[in-house]
Amino acid sequence: MVHVGIGYDVHPLVEGRKLILGGVEIPHAKGLDGHSDADVVMHAICDAILGALGEGDIGHHFPNTDPRWKNAASKIFLQEAARQATFHDAKIVNVDATIVAQQPKLGPHMHAMKLHISQALGLNPKRVGIKATTNELLGFVGRGEGIAAMAVVAVDLPS
Repeated sequence: MVHVGIGYDVHPLVEGRKLILGGVEIPHAKGLDGHSDADVVMHAICDAILGALGEGDIGHHFPNTDPRWKNAASKIFLQEAARQATFHDAKIVNVDATIVAQQPKLGPHMHAMKLHISQALGLNPKRVGIKATTNELLGFVGRGEGIAAMAVVAVDLPS
């Protein structure tokens, strides 16, 4: 039976941090603030997978109060989500994610993100969709104060 999970994450942009999205370092004057590398794309996908499995969320598995995850690469979180799927005899069918960012322009980095995400999950890149949009200058994203991402994942989970 196919189960669907949805994930959402947002982090503020700050100076002095690298901008990591989809496992790719993107040149920008600011980076995302968070306990780990604050990769909102990978965090949203992780939450979607865990949700489809009925296994809570990223904060449950990787709490920001645990020093082990300080500045951790979010690829670790995605790999664990994929491991959880295997543990449940489930198969990740596909991933679809959208990044909401006013700046920087993400088009040139989309293919690399897709490859990083598919590699972390052990999926064929054709099963990973990734898109980007702006917030048309509206709200905190439109003012360049943060970046958000949302993801939907389908998981084939035996009943």
